[in-house]
Amino acid sequence: MIELPDLAVGGLAVGTLSALALGGGLLRSRRQLTRQRTETDALRSRLDAALHTLTAEVEHLAAQRVPVAARQLAHPHVTVPGPLHPHTAGTPLGIALEGVLLGLRAELSAQRTRIDAAAQAGMRGATREIQAALYRLQDALRQLQQRYDDPELAQTLFQLDHENEQSLRRAQVAAVVCGAWVGLAREESHLVDAVTGGQSRLAGYHRVKVHNHLETGTALVSHAVEPVAIIVAELLDNALRHSAPDTDVVVNLEHVHHGVCVTVDDAGVGMTQDERAHAQRTVAGTEPILLTSLGDPPRMGLAAIGQLTRQFDLGVDLSSPSPYGGVRAVLRVESHLLSRIDPVEQPPAVSTPRSTRKATAEASHGYGTDDAAALTGHHDELPQRRRRTRTAAPKASAAEHPARSPEDAAAALGALQSGTAAARADGAATDVPTNETDHKGGPAR
Repeated sequence: MIELPDLAVGGLAVGTLSALALGGGLLRSRRQLTRQRTETDALRSRLDAALHTLTAEVEHLAAQRVPVAARQLAHPHVTVPGPLHPHTAGTPLGIALEGVLLGLRAELSAQRTRIDAAAQAGMRGATREIQAALYRLQDALRQLQQRYDDPELAQTLFQLDHENEQSLRRAQVAAVVCGAWVGLAREESHLVDAVTGGQSRLAGYHRVKVHNHLETGTALVSHAVEPVAIIVAELLDNALRHSAPDTDVVVNLEHVHHGVCVTVDDAGVGMTQDERAHAQRTVAGTEPILLTSLGDPPRMGLAAIGQLTRQFDLGVDLSSPSPYGGVRAVLRVESHLLSRIDPVEQPPAVSTPRSTRKATAEASHGYGTDDAAALTGHHDELPQRRRRTRTAAPKASAAEHPARSPEDAAAALGALQSGTAAARADGAATDVPTNETDHKGGPAR
């Protein structure tokens, strides 16, 4: 039988063991609670840091990245800043922020295209009205030229007509940039006539020196005549504008393996590498043309070239500097856009430079002074319109308006007036009526 003291000792022992077990469990619970509290504090710190990072990245996105991304649409060379914290790149946060920029670019591009299309439509309508008014002025000047023989008045009328032609060219270029058709339906034409036709539309046409090294009779198919004339006019206009007024712009017409090249060299200020690269992208026609990207006021010449090179399978290269120190522009016309015209049945305009390949043979057949000037010299008269069909109208017109002044200069001016009026009357019977600018021949060479 267990005695009472032994029982008490056993109970005390059991109680002690139970207390120790409970104490150990309580201690472990406290340690676990402390560890959980530490982990909770760490998670809270990480969450605060992530929230701070997210806030900073969103603020950086709104203040820096979004404006630059919008600016990049108009200026592709601009670089959009990356995330404020580089370690966020590639994370879900970084991917989400890049998605915001992509969505912004897509929407801005769509809206910009829509707005620009509306602006181009308005511009086409405005240029159509302007061209119609300029055509009416041209008709009035033509009637005055046919009515009066006074040399001094004739010279004034020719100067006004040339100014009007320059305005028509600017209106036509604006229309082409805005997607309008180039205009006049042509017959096949000597390529040199198209080049001098573009030359005649410029204020400084007398500074352009054309060297024709093509085979006689080299021509353009009908639908390429006006585009080539427009492109040449714009290339020459750039060359004249960006070179000193006492320097020449040299044009060479050469046969190449797959067609013909028209090379324009000037002695101007040239372009930087970035400017040349931008100009080359523009004339290549591979990028959409937006009016908002052409500056203020819009510089439409190269943009019009880009439209035409894309539409008519032409090529323009601006990547090489000119040996004269300025810019070299090369227009390449492929073989499928070339044709051949019998130069006897349909000769080129008298004012165009004769081919160097035929110069010796022609001289041996005894050309007159006018033909010798066409081969070797240059006149300072205003540009003449090129005949577009073969009719007897010019002879009849010349008989109606003989040179009457006793002075040689007045006689030449009267003859010029008569021939131009006759050529206009002749061309009016064959041109398809449009709202585009007329096509002139080059200056007397």
